[in-house]
Amino acid sequence: MELTPLELGLRGLCACRPILEQAPVQAALQLLAACRERDGQAALERYAQMIDALCAAGFSTMGDWLWDWLRYTDTAYGRMVERGDSDPVLEAAAHRDVENLRRLAGLEGDAVVEELRRLLPPDCVAVAEELPRLPASVPFDFQSLTDFYRSQGCGLFARYRTFLWEEGILVPVADPDCPKPVELLGYESQRQQVLDNTMLLMKGHPANNVLLFGDGGTGKSATVKSMLYLPGMEELRLIELQKENLVGMPQLIRELGQRRQKFILFIDDLAFDQDDMTYSSLKTILEGGLEKRPVNVAIYATSNRRHLVRQNFSDRGSDEVDAFETIAEKTALAERFGLRIPYMTMNKREFLALVDHLAGLYGVDMDQELLHAKAMEWEIRHAGRTPRVARQFIATLAH
Repeated sequence: MELTPLELGLRGLCACRPILEQAPVQAALQLLAACRERDGQAALERYAQMIDALCAAGFSTMGDWLWDWLRYTDTAYGRMVERGDSDPVLEAAAHRDVENLRRLAGLEGDAVVEELRRLLPPDCVAVAEELPRLPASVPFDFQSLTDFYRSQGCGLFARYRTFLWEEGILVPVADPDCPKPVELLGYESQRQQVLDNTMLLMKGHPANNVLLFGDGGTGKSATVKSMLYLPGMEELRLIELQKENLVGMPQLIRELGQRRQKFILFIDDLAFDQDDMTYSSLKTILEGGLEKRPVNVAIYATSNRRHLVRQNFSDRGSDEVDAFETIAEKTALAERFGLRIPYMTMNKREFLALVDHLAGLYGVDMDQELLHAKAMEWEIRHAGRTPRVARQFIATLAH
């Protein structure tokens, strides 16, 4: 088994060099070094560590783990292919790295154990015989990796579709709470406006920032989240952030502008108190700063307030000389959203139609007249004919 060339090849990785910091590869390198130094005990320990690192990561072969890392880690080569750029030096380095990683993926457990037999004292060979044999698996090559980058991109945005922005860090959400479009009924005109604007974003055309405002529970947030499951939205990514976490948002937008995917930055339940000056920062982010917003990024927000900033009667009766300008400044934020869509409470007919729809969707078998009577009783106790109230009502009946 030619272990020394494999070790040297891995230590000379260039374009994929960050992989050397990962536990499975570190253990593999230490294994190869121990074999080169003819230290059987150290080699046995490192082989066991490599198996443990792979199992801890949820993989049974080195090849599968490598393929996963290569696709879903940001690398210089992956970003270059994603952008559609070219660099012969970087491409050659990446090609060489992938070939060396393929050799590592092809390292068979049987061959390692055979090497341990030669390195260990005769009375310790039985220990090596009991070790698991990692199967060789090489599920990738340079072309398949390049094709993946070209079609899917690389890194976290290739693996996940939804994220939280928390204190300047993107946190992937593997199982998001996003309603399917079939669960939504009513507000067709409003949802169509959001869909039309989002399709502009997906096609690479300038799209408006969107504010959905109105009564609570009417489905404003659900409308935004449901975009992920509509046809043609495969490259859409949703990043949810709180008003308190706007710090670093300009840098985030700048970085997103370099990616192939399309992004909705989603601020739910946006509102500002009278003395909250955070809205000034958001005004600049929305429109008015020197830096242009990338064409693949749009900001969608929901609010129960049309003007986002609470106004008091004292604002209008203030003895300030330019009181009108103060009021205008506080209401100007909503005007920075190019598309402002109202969501009002449903009428009785629309509410009961939604109840019928959800009952069929969740298998509630009840006489329609009785269902409607119970729905109206529920609506009275819960103060509002909204999709949220309808879903809560159906949830009490579905089993």
